[in-house]
Amino acid sequence: MIKRFILLLVCVTLFFGVFLPQDIGVAANDTVTIAEDTVNVRNGPGLSYQLVKQVKRGDKFTIIKEQSDWVQIQLSAAKTGWVANWVVTKTTNGATATGSSNLNKNTAEANTNQLRVRTGPGTNFRISGYLNKGQAVSVIDDNENWIKISAGFGEGWVTREYLDFNDKSTNTSKEDNNLSIDTGKVTDTLNVRNEPSTTGQVIGKLEKGTSISIYSQKNNWIEIKYANQSAWISGDYVQIGTENQQTNPANGTIGTVTASTLSVRSDSSLNSTIIGSITKGQKFTILDEKNNWYQIEYKPGKIGWAAGWYFNKDKASTTELAKDSKVTILHNGTNIRKDPSVQSNVLLRANEGESFPISSVQNDWYEITLPNGTKGFIAGWLVTTNGTGPGIDKQGAEAYLRAKTIVIDPGHGGIDSGTTGTGGTLEKELTLRTAQLLSDKLKAAGANVFLTRSNDTFLPLPSRVRLANVHQSDAFLSLHYDSNLDRSVRGTTGYYYHDYQKKFAEYVYNSTNAQTRLKSRGVRSGDYHVIRENKRQAVLMELGYLSNSAEEMTLTSVQFQENAATGLYNGLARYFKEQ
Repeated sequence: MIKRFILLLVCVTLFFGVFLPQDIGVAANDTVTIAEDTVNVRNGPGLSYQLVKQVKRGDKFTIIKEQSDWVQIQLSAAKTGWVANWVVTKTTNGATATGSSNLNKNTAEANTNQLRVRTGPGTNFRISGYLNKGQAVSVIDDNENWIKISAGFGEGWVTREYLDFNDKSTNTSKEDNNLSIDTGKVTDTLNVRNEPSTTGQVIGKLEKGTSISIYSQKNNWIEIKYANQSAWISGDYVQIGTENQQTNPANGTIGTVTASTLSVRSDSSLNSTIIGSITKGQKFTILDEKNNWYQIEYKPGKIGWAAGWYFNKDKASTTELAKDSKVTILHNGTNIRKDPSVQSNVLLRANEGESFPISSVQNDWYEITLPNGTKGFIAGWLVTTNGTGPGIDKQGAEAYLRAKTIVIDPGHGGIDSGTTGTGGTLEKELTLRTAQLLSDKLKAAGANVFLTRSNDTFLPLPSRVRLANVHQSDAFLSLHYDSNLDRSVRGTTGYYYHDYQKKFAEYVYNSTNAQTRLKSRGVRSGDYHVIRENKRQAVLMELGYLSNSAEEMTLTSVQFQENAATGLYNGLARYFKEQ
């Protein structure tokens, strides 16, 4: 009898040890500090559980355990409760971190001089400082092609490729084939092979017009990522750079060669003839710029083109305006004002694609000449300039996002993978990538950002909507990627349900589509729970079709993720700007 009892006890112990959910272990002295003014404590790890208490900003509690996005805390000697990890700051053995952060203690060094440090992960954020070659920094976080660092002058973001990491686990250098060095577009139907040779096995095809990320080059072959693996395509059928990269004379900018040996070619393409070579450390005046290629005088009287990604470019020494300097409007309904201020009167509204001559530059504003001959001003972050126009660091968007509360909903998660791309891409993973990059951009602008999930967990649709109401959000964005049985279908779509959401959806969609330049499928009414049951300004964005093999490659590229997050960011800023 005793033997049977012991055997039963062992079986029960094994059952509970194997089959019950495992919580995340925490150290005995781990604590959390409440980071919001008022936070609900519940009797279980979810928004559907009963409220047991409300706590205030600054209150500290000992952690009992963690489960998914929830933390169980000790309220009193005999009472416990659960709080969401996105409303607390966690302290582990004296080190503070937010619940969803990806902090690490790695260090890195700048591998170039005058490396720009920005206030957020994107070139539209203002420059907060510079790093010189060899300068050491601490790595705080990373997101797509951006690294958050801590230096002597404070924290900021830099481009990943200009850092050398001391911890190999963080280093995604070109040699590791994890960092794209450029983008391109396929000019004809093209075989994808498993090695850089015509004898390599064909593992797929790319259609004409497919956007690609380039990871390395070998002879006339280009390395890409295809179906989540390294693959090769012929450089003869690739246009380096993207359609929206324009010829950009650099007005006396100096470039320093960073490659050991760099070929100089007859034209701005890998397909052109090699006419010379230059070496590391040489400096040249950049005469012209096209699709990330630089035109230089590599020998007295001899002009050629070299790959721009192997240069460090110094700031242009002149801000003089050429006679044909123009700005081109990026979005419909852009305000042109009487004076260089957002408080100034609006003279007229311009639409995407309209161009105006530049008269002068005043801080972050262009003074332009209108068709009737009068002068007006437009913010530099709302336009692009032609090759002879002076660039402005596109600042200003953060002014409209500061203190706004925004809930980002990365679609699907956990047991719900969403759609699966032709190359194996999981929608739930891609939506989280986009959401995390957008979140970092918004936080850098001073917005209060909440993700409905920060990892691969499942959250019911009502709980996602409830987050928007609980935080009284100013905006709710649900991010998705689409699928169709017809694999030729492609493009982006924006959805709203209530009439009061339509204007918001149009702002976010138009800005995102203009930035990504995928086929526009427009803004439509859609009966989706997260927008139908949402009392806030809400939009559901389908950012492209994973069922289209060519579009899937574009969607998974670092460049597209940057463009999509930037478009969403700008759309939010433009909406709040007009309110």
